[in-house]
Amino acid sequence: MGKLQSLLKDTAIYGLSSIIGRFLNYLLVPLYTAKMSVESGNYGIVTNVYAWTAILLVLLTFGFETTFFRFASKENADIKRVFSMSMQVIGALCTVFLLLVFMFLPAISDNLGYAQNPEFIGMMAVVVSLDALQAIPFGLLRFQKKPLKFASLKLLFIGMNILLNLFAFVLLPKLAASHPDTFGSLYDPHNQAFYVFLINLVCTSLITLFFIPELKMFRFTADKALLKNMLSYSWPLLLLGVAGILNLNADKIIYTWLVPGQQGIEELGIYGASVKIAAIMAMLMQAFRYAYEPFVFGNSKEKDSKELYAKAMKYFIVMAMTAFLVVVFYMDIIRYIISPDYWEGLKVVPIVMAAEIFMGIYFNLSFWYKLNDETYWGAIFSFIGCAVLFAMNILLVPKYGYIACAWASFAGYFTAMTLSYFIGQKRNAIDYDLKSIFIYTLLFAVIYGVSLAIPVENSIVKMAINTVLLALFVAYFIKKDLPLKSIPVIGKFFR
Repeated sequence: MGKLQSLLKDTAIYGLSSIIGRFLNYLLVPLYTAKMSVESGNYGIVTNVYAWTAILLVLLTFGFETTFFRFASKENADIKRVFSMSMQVIGALCTVFLLLVFMFLPAISDNLGYAQNPEFIGMMAVVVSLDALQAIPFGLLRFQKKPLKFASLKLLFIGMNILLNLFAFVLLPKLAASHPDTFGSLYDPHNQAFYVFLINLVCTSLITLFFIPELKMFRFTADKALLKNMLSYSWPLLLLGVAGILNLNADKIIYTWLVPGQQGIEELGIYGASVKIAAIMAMLMQAFRYAYEPFVFGNSKEKDSKELYAKAMKYFIVMAMTAFLVVVFYMDIIRYIISPDYWEGLKVVPIVMAAEIFMGIYFNLSFWYKLNDETYWGAIFSFIGCAVLFAMNILLVPKYGYIACAWASFAGYFTAMTLSYFIGQKRNAIDYDLKSIFIYTLLFAVIYGVSLAIPVENSIVKMAINTVLLALFVAYFIKKDLPLKSIPVIGKFFR
């Protein structure tokens, strides 16, 4: 239980920074949706551009975040050499990428639909390059078990981001109105997306400076054998990452092509804002991933490693179900994160969160091929899932709108998850506690179904009933699988 407690502790630290950070970022969502009307399309622009940057980040990191862990955790590994080689590869990719972007900036902007605002593309190209370069130092912090510095830098970025956004969207408009000669030229009420991208550029650039201690480890490394082995391991991860990020963002990229014109950009803004509500599930995934990846590689040689992975899977599924219930049970409160103008899109939230549960299970299942150095399997599963997603979007979005995007994500991740499980059990079987997982899933479905079926209109009464239902689910978990005394820190208060 001690190793699982260590995993729980690291997940708590990563999760706390992720949850606090995402919560603070939530403060920007009502700000953006209040200042950027649906009709302006600015929030749709932000959603679309960030979807592109997410895909580019996967391409530029080239799977080297996981590759770094794999090679750094090998016996007699030279950490400095692995770190340096990883930085060289990503640095070369980012350099070539930036040269190409700025050489062909007008053409790229025009093809993406931003011919009038090429600065959007230029700024975000620099941001995504800096993010890619930061991936390995952040990975080094995780490998060295320094979650506090990791969390501090993440929270510092978010803190700066919030302060600058408050200045740009709250204070600057007032200054422009009261002192037009001084501040009038600095504020354009019709181009709020510009400030979002500029602030991201400033904050990302400043955070890079805090990695100077880690970057001192860098040495130019001309190790062809190491480079060949790392690239051989990483390129299937790249394909896996591209397919995975397409599953998350393809709908936001192609939506304006499937629904052209102002209607498309407005609906994309509504969908993008609503998906933010489901980000609580994404926070859980991210926190678990940050702690679980080094945990798996670090314990891969232990005799009881498969038993640990099976237990971690069960705990993850229960935590994900709990997060789902919390969000949907208190939607009458949580929905105020976004402006009422965007509430019509909230119907996608349960579907998107269910898709993210499948994504998390798929991530848990992925280690059978990562540990066996058969990462090409991940690329196969993800691209099949991605094909399902693309097909559903192309066929259904023109008729059903953004609700089809949510169901496409659901189907895509379910497909990849199912394939990974059945093939993984044949090639590297793990004895998952399927009986307990089934009972938890059945209890979850019954509780959620009861909540939906109760004909109560009053929000307070409805949430009170939901609280009782949620307590029943959590109580069963504590009774069956999580003795309170086993929880780090607070466990000492329980027998």
